Amino acid sequence: MVEVGLSLGSNIGDKATNIAEALRGMEQGGALTVTRTSGLYRTAPWGVEDQDWFVNACALAETSLSPEELIARCKLVEEELGRVKTVRWGPRLIDVDILYYGDQTVETPKLTIPHREMFNRSFVLVPLAEIAPDRVISGRRVDDALSSLARESGDVVPL
Repeated sequence: MVEVGLSLGSNIGDKATNIAEALRGMEQGGALTVTRTSGLYRTAPWGVEDQDWFVNACALAETSLSPEELIARCKLVEEELGRVKTVRWGPRLIDVDILYYGDQTVETPKLTIPHREMFNRSFVLVPLAEIAPDRVISGRRVDDALSSLARESGDVVPL
């Protein structure tokens, strides 16, 4: 079993329920067990700013899935919940990203672990720091990465 970090976000429909259903879906089949979840955060849109606000959260889990099987599971859960691909960084019913997979680094055309943008996104680092502040990813402690990130007031607010 390997510890993994997941980031979840939604800005369509019942956002909090979408995240809860995604976490339940990730656990189906027994190859992944969620061990800890952050609180929910209201977050400003990132990338495409002309859209509804998001709800974001992070989760820690133990899994026997390989990185490739885990990303396939993430995509399957998104599809089962009704996510439709639109513009990059646009509105989404649910988004499930792998932040880290143990201490492994993965670089393939379909998958990069650790997530290449996580240290630039307060909507990822704030909930991740809540549940794993001392976790070291790519040589950086999560809480230190959050402290060094430039943030705007109100960009990530607990619900």
